[in-house]
Amino acid sequence: MGEFNVHRVRFFNYVPSGIRCVAYNNQSNRLAVSRTDGTVEIYNLSANYFQEKFFPGHESRATEALCWAKGQRLFSAGLNGEIIEYDLQALNIKYAMDAFGGPIWSMAASPSGSQLLIGCEDGSVKLFQIIPDKIQFERNFDRQKSRILSLSWHPSGTHIAAGSIDYISVFDVKSGSAIHKMLVDRQYMNVSKRKCIIWGVAFLSDGTVISVDSAGKVQFWDSATGTLVKNHLIANADVQSIAVSDQEDSFVVGTAEGTIFHFQLVSVTSSSSEKQWVRTKPFQHHTHDVRTVAHSPTALISGGTDTHLVIRPLMEKVEVKNYDAALRKITFPHRRLISCSKKRQLLLFQFSHHLDLWRLGSTVATGKHGDTLPLSKDADHLLHLKTKGPENIICSCISPCGSWIAYSTASRFFLYRLNYEHDSISLQRVSKMPAFLRSALQILFSEDSTKLFVASNQGSLHVIRLLEGSFKHLHTFQPQSGTVESMCLLAVSPDGNWLAASGTSAGVHVYNVKRLKLHCTVPAYNFPVTALAIAPNTNNLVIAHSDQQIFEYSIPDKQYTEWSRTVQKQGFHHLWLQRDTPITHISFHPKRPMYILVHDAYMFCIIDKSLPLPNDKTLLYNPLPPTNESDVIRRRTAHAFKISKIYKPLLFMDLLDERTLVAVERPLDDIIAQLPPPIKKKKFGT
Repeated sequence: MGEFNVHRVRFFNYVPSGIRCVAYNNQSNRLAVSRTDGTVEIYNLSANYFQEKFFPGHESRATEALCWAKGQRLFSAGLNGEIIEYDLQALNIKYAMDAFGGPIWSMAASPSGSQLLIGCEDGSVKLFQIIPDKIQFERNFDRQKSRILSLSWHPSGTHIAAGSIDYISVFDVKSGSAIHKMLVDRQYMNVSKRKCIIWGVAFLSDGTVISVDSAGKVQFWDSATGTLVKNHLIANADVQSIAVSDQEDSFVVGTAEGTIFHFQLVSVTSSSSEKQWVRTKPFQHHTHDVRTVAHSPTALISGGTDTHLVIRPLMEKVEVKNYDAALRKITFPHRRLISCSKKRQLLLFQFSHHLDLWRLGSTVATGKHGDTLPLSKDADHLLHLKTKGPENIICSCISPCGSWIAYSTASRFFLYRLNYEHDSISLQRVSKMPAFLRSALQILFSEDSTKLFVASNQGSLHVIRLLEGSFKHLHTFQPQSGTVESMCLLAVSPDGNWLAASGTSAGVHVYNVKRLKLHCTVPAYNFPVTALAIAPNTNNLVIAHSDQQIFEYSIPDKQYTEWSRTVQKQGFHHLWLQRDTPITHISFHPKRPMYILVHDAYMFCIIDKSLPLPNDKTLLYNPLPPTNESDVIRRRTAHAFKISKIYKPLLFMDLLDERTLVAVERPLDDIIAQLPPPIKKKKFGT
């Protein structure tokens, strides 16, 4: 692999926002996740659980409910009283509508997907008709005395169940009137509590209503008679969420203690057709409250205050040798939050509402392999740039020369010129930025820092020439005819002649920056692109996909390279393909053109194209290098993949020069330490 001096950076104080809601779409096999800062993320479960889209958060949008409707339409609602529909192509908010019921606590789409139901702070339940391009208010149901915290449709669409404080209401959809009101016992561990909050309800085909509440109970109700059928006390704290499988043979609940309980419908005896609900499996994958759960055909999905999105496979429903058989914990976004100025050895860290600029430390000490060297000069925090307004930052970038910083929010684009004088730094904002640059999804500077490339959410790419303290708009590459797909990833060649752009589903487009026209389109692939980069000298485009495949495409020749064809013919090692985190960054060695450097959250790899590929019988991780020319055995087992797992979780890694690497880590323990304390549980012997 070669020896490098590595800057191990752990001062990126990034804490992901907690997860508030998840919504699973069975038709597209996609998962929508909303976080406490208003951010909404879309995961493609068929593409190795890749986070293919996201909508930036907003300080005034505290999302409390999230659901899919007919035609792959996504809605959210929250405490600001608005219903929001998202544009999944342009990756922005299509519209926001006030429901006029105060804060919205719950929302559910009808089984047909043509109606939307919301529960409000004022006790009202409102029905909306979903029509093309918008929703239309239809009517109010009978108003209740307290807020509506949970909703569920009967699979026939004729009745709904609504959870409130101390009671559950069953409504007739046709008349809008309440036909039953089921009072919930306030007893909690033999102590009468003031209120019992119904956090979640589920309406089954046979008329059973399942409720979960703040007294730690899971209860089964007969909606026809309004009576309690069965009661399970499962926790010493709130049971906060419930999700039922499509077959209605199992459901999952999440508690404030961080435990998930799986219930299954099983036969009473082996010869009996009578079935009953049995608590079968508890899982403890969270340290804090499990605020939301979902149930896919093959897995239990949960999220909460500890920021982890956990996918727990149901082993009886999946093939063992499959991606779906592995437990997954997704903590960090699958997009870039860090950019680097190699010339000045600067790192720009992106947070929700500010940017931090740091200069790396340095050392004059020397040592042998594995030594930790003392710093002769500490890292410097040069700049804290705070945004104005309630919108989250979508993307940001620092130029390679360190003299420019650009970032974008949903409504504004900012460009700053940095001037360095000895140890001080001054900031000059470039005014009158054009409106078409706002809502940029990706920003990239050319290698010589003379051009700025901006990918808008309308599918167009803007080329900006940077002057001393000002700019000039050179050209806009329009999207291909018939498409408005947003471009989420950009790569520019070191000579500045080529620009590659990738969207969420289409192929990668390559543009000639000198001639300002489309050069070619890389053949489309079934899995989304997670990272791309253009190699110096050869102008070969290296593309990583979510299924862990890597392609190399010659831009001048408009075809895959010989190495890429060899890789596809032989195939990657099975352990490489079984990795469950996507490659998020690709770079190249300035003096060794055969090296490709890639990393994901848990490994850093140098691919040496001059060596043979490993086969499935070869040790993939850490094969020992040959010690001398006569070391035949080690030379025979040497292969192209040199992998290091020392640095993790790894948010960013790149070469500063031919002998120096920078690695930005974010240990999970540091994140947990900044979260509110979890509920204390008494353990045996303490």
